[in-house]
Amino acid sequence: MVKFTKQFEGQLVPEWKDAFVDYSQLKKDLKKIHLLTSEVEKTQTETSFIKTIKSSLGMLSIFGNKERESSRAIKVHTKLASSGSNSDVYETELLEKIADDTDAAKEFFICLDMQLNKVNQFYKTKEKEFSERGECMKKQMEILIELKDAFKQKQANGESTQESKEDDSISCTISCEEDSVRSRTEQMQLQESCLEDLENNGEEVLESPRSEEPIKINNEDSKLRTVSGRVFSCQGKNLKIKIPLTNPSRTFSAISYLIKEDLINPSSSKKCGPDGVNKLRISKKKLSHAEKMIKGALTELYKGLNYLKTYRSLNMLAFMNILKKFDKVTGKQILPIYLKVVESSYFNSSDKVIKLSDEVEEWFIKHFAGENRRKAMKYLKPHHRKESHSVTFFIGLFTGCFVALLAGYIIVAHLTGMYRKHSENTFYMETAYPVLSMFGLLFLHLFLYGCNIFMWRKARINYSFIFELGSRNELKFRDVFLICTASMSVIVGVMFVHLLLLARGYSLRQVQVIPGLLLLVFFLILICPLNIFYKSSRYRLITVIRNIVFSPLYKVVMLDFFMADQLCSQVPMLRNLEYIACYYITGSYATQDYGYCMRVKYYRDLAYAVSFLPYYWRAMQCARRWFDEGETSHLVNLGKYVSAMLAAGTKVAYEKERSIGWLCLVVAMSSIATIYQLYWDFVKDWGLLQHNSSNPWLRNQLMLRQKSIYYFSMVLNLVLRLAWLQTVLHSSFEHVDYRVTGLFLAALEVIRRGHWNFYRLENEHLNNAGKFRAVKTVPLPFREVDEED
Repeated sequence: MVKFTKQFEGQLVPEWKDAFVDYSQLKKDLKKIHLLTSEVEKTQTETSFIKTIKSSLGMLSIFGNKERESSRAIKVHTKLASSGSNSDVYETELLEKIADDTDAAKEFFICLDMQLNKVNQFYKTKEKEFSERGECMKKQMEILIELKDAFKQKQANGESTQESKEDDSISCTISCEEDSVRSRTEQMQLQESCLEDLENNGEEVLESPRSEEPIKINNEDSKLRTVSGRVFSCQGKNLKIKIPLTNPSRTFSAISYLIKEDLINPSSSKKCGPDGVNKLRISKKKLSHAEKMIKGALTELYKGLNYLKTYRSLNMLAFMNILKKFDKVTGKQILPIYLKVVESSYFNSSDKVIKLSDEVEEWFIKHFAGENRRKAMKYLKPHHRKESHSVTFFIGLFTGCFVALLAGYIIVAHLTGMYRKHSENTFYMETAYPVLSMFGLLFLHLFLYGCNIFMWRKARINYSFIFELGSRNELKFRDVFLICTASMSVIVGVMFVHLLLLARGYSLRQVQVIPGLLLLVFFLILICPLNIFYKSSRYRLITVIRNIVFSPLYKVVMLDFFMADQLCSQVPMLRNLEYIACYYITGSYATQDYGYCMRVKYYRDLAYAVSFLPYYWRAMQCARRWFDEGETSHLVNLGKYVSAMLAAGTKVAYEKERSIGWLCLVVAMSSIATIYQLYWDFVKDWGLLQHNSSNPWLRNQLMLRQKSIYYFSMVLNLVLRLAWLQTVLHSSFEHVDYRVTGLFLAALEVIRRGHWNFYRLENEHLNNAGKFRAVKTVPLPFREVDEED
């Protein structure tokens, strides 16, 4: 049977951990009472026979009523909090000696009261937050329903065929007064910043860990706020609608709309109609986007309400269990008295969350699921895939195959002398080896990501929430290991056959097609539209890569810049990919001219450009985040990637012209970039090196128990960051080709990145937990505007 402590810690919401009952502390206080009681019992002279008689008499109601006896033991006072927050504060008074050590009993009840008050306060705060969200969602739903009804009415009336050729839209009216305050309103909306914590000035925090534009909801003003465009009047309401410019199509369409409105046809946008209003058309596409936003917001609200239900039930169980243990240790009947107080307290007696949850379910079923409850529950309560034992079996099977094939490959390579210096088989190192090293680095990185997932789960880090992964595209660590072992078994097997064919004297023109076909097969699997080989995860990866490549145009979320950081550690892999693509696309494999891509200036410059691309993409992401959020820290982070590009540029120049001047410049720029990167790693990304921390040179909260692991990790990160010294020292293994040495150093950088990943997400998780962010905030499309606005 699982102990309640493990069950409690396993089911609680990780981001709200500090707001739950501190069950371990209550157990420690109870243990003190138990130890003192045990010592006193040893010194007692009373015989067991007399004890048995007394206990038997106590059980009979005629000799003593337990409820009356226990009612005299404690009394729980309820009083109003001094802060004027209209919340009850509970305080327990001991009316008789409960344990042999009265101070220990008092300490226990002080802690118990404090936990009850904390739970009540947090529950009330979160209930208020979700209730305000619910009110906002209700207004959003009303507006959406009215606009959808207007579209249906238009279709029922059968408007002119000319309009039907264009995108379906409805006409609303826009007030002329809006034009004069348009720029001022937009500027004010864009300058809205993130809220402070829940307790500060009675304002709620609704902030996403993915650096979304926050939605501010003030207690005194529950208007629907979002970054807004034009004010229009539809169905008798003044509204603003805004679909966030999260992708290039929306950005370009918004820019083209403004150009068309303000430059091409300025007269029509400034003139008023006979009623003092202008016409504004709302397209069906924009309304569809608004509907998706509201659907996502409802899903997150429902998730938060379920978290709050879990919070209530788990805390109730915690109070019951600790009181049972107290009664067992002391022999008193405190449970009935204190449990009545807990049951009547706010967090257990309030039914607002249950009612709101039922309303959200009803809205979703009616308006987004076509009255199909089962379909609605798939969105609101997605089921996670069950882990199968067959996955573990195939991991073991493919691991064995990979080890056997790799051993065979190494033996054949050693016998043929493919990896030796000054070997006659240079063509192999220039053509086939880059394919093997590229896949090796890629799947080593993926394997380390699987290890990261395993460690994050052990440390109770909610990585799926941080990365905003749904149940469909979330990979478990076993899935990642299966992909790695299966892929590497296939790759090493194909390369082993390729090497055997070369050793047996087959023509190069026939054999050299094999590595290219292998690369083509993996590319086709990546873009395969069939629902096989983790389709949702593959397409999510393609989406993230697209967002990175066009990073200035896409809104940057956590997963995007996390993946871009991974690419910064995969520069050798990208250069190999560029060289292989050039080798096969230009047809060099047919002529066996492997030096063509390095001789032609165009391709040589492209190879150097590939070295800068990951840092450029990451810098553009920092610029976009600064543009969206206005925080100067993103500009400072941008400077880190600029310094990395400058260091890479000096290395490229030094490779072309090996002089003392360029060598000194390489050392200077690389040293500056390394110091910059180490500072950002330790202080910003990992949150360490805090001077006032209770853990010297670390931070106050640590997910790992052993502090020495953090110190070791800092030293290891420092050592691996100095891999650029190989450029200066030109170190290499004896009788081994320099490309193998380069692969070894590239693998060390991949290992450093996998090691960096754990602490980066640990720090992000602690930031979310510090602000109790367990659900993300989805921006809402509609805002109701007063005439004053």
